Amino acid sequence: MPHLAFDLSVTPPPDAKVRFSAAVVHHFSRIMDTGTDHIAVSLRCLTREDLAFGRSDPSRGTAFLNADLRRGRTADQKRRFALAVISELERTLGIPPQNVYVVFTEHDGPDFQMHDGVLPSWSAGEDPLKDIR
Repeated sequence: MPHLAFDLSVTPPPDAKVRFSAAVVHHFSRIMDTGTDHIAVSLRCLTREDLAFGRSDPSRGTAFLNADLRRGRTADQKRRFALAVISELERTLGIPPQNVYVVFTEHDGPDFQMHDGVLPSWSAGEDPLKDIR
């Protein structure tokens, strides 16, 4: 269950939040080669003063992504996902690419717990919830 936690220095309208979250789920599923039912996205909308990133122009919005995911993805997958998210932030929320910072943290599958089971370690093309349902 990746947890894709975004800190934003803007508060988009509800429809933009929904579109952005859906696009992030789509990008993650496609690039990371997994299903969608276990992907968690959170948006923490803060004020401009709540986020500082040395290279960014805070007047245009800033975004941080802390992506907790299961170990096993390649450096290429992580880079493609980071670039997809950076583009999506600009397209959907107007945050320029130079104002975005992405950090990946990897965990073993069993570090991800849900009420009905524990996720397995990642494998290409898998549906991690198929044995839990």
